[in-house]
This record gives sequence, structure tokens and C-alpha cells, in this order.
Amino acid sequence: MTEFLKTIKYDDFAKLDLRIATVRKAEFHPNADRLLKLQIDDGTPEGRQICAGMKDWYKPEELEGSQVVIIANLESRKIRGEISDGMVVAATRRNGEDAEDVAVLRVDREMPAGAKVS
Repeated sequence: MTEFLKTIKYDDFAKLDLRIATVRKAEFHPNADRLLKLQIDDGTPEGRQICAGMKDWYKPEELEGSQVVIIANLESRKIRGEISDGMVVAATRRNGEDAEDVAVLRVDREMPAGAKVS
């Protein structure tokens, strides 16, 4: 049975900055079994790095060049020695607490890096 979280106000949802980003480079995280380290073009000159727990479902070359949806205003954090500046949005099928499958949300046609998702 699917359970949904408690309803939130639109103003709370509007605090999320969802953007389109292009994965420029993807590689295995050097210090983690489940993470990929992604170099992202988010439309800014410097871009950003995001660590994502999808190693069991994607090879780095499968993500490179693809456009994904990211949460751009998530607080940065260090994950196993690497900075992660955001989150890649993905659907997860679960078997209890464990992820059984992960599918990254991608756009169906090319958009400019940094385009706002609304």
C-alpha cells in the first residue's frame, strides 16, 4: 500500500529550487560503496558536484551527458570526504527499508542547464 507524507502548504514546496542540470562527468566515489560522484553543469560558471546513491543502478557512462532534475538549494554536506552540493531527484521502489530499484528523473528533450522546474 502506498503511503503519502502529510500535506504541506504551497509556500513550503516553493522553497525547493528544482533545476535542470547536465551531468558532465560521473565517476565512482573513491570512499563509498553505493555512491557516484557527479560533476554537474547547473548553468553557473563553476557548476557543482553532487554525490548520489545510485551506483547499484547506473554506470557512470550511462549518466554522462544526460539532463537530470536536481534540488539546487539543498544545504551542502560532506559525504565520505567529498562535498555534495545538491541532490539528484530519483524515483525509488522499495522492499521494506531497502531500495530495490532507482530511476533518475530526466527531461524528455534538451533544456538549458539551470532551467527552473515548476
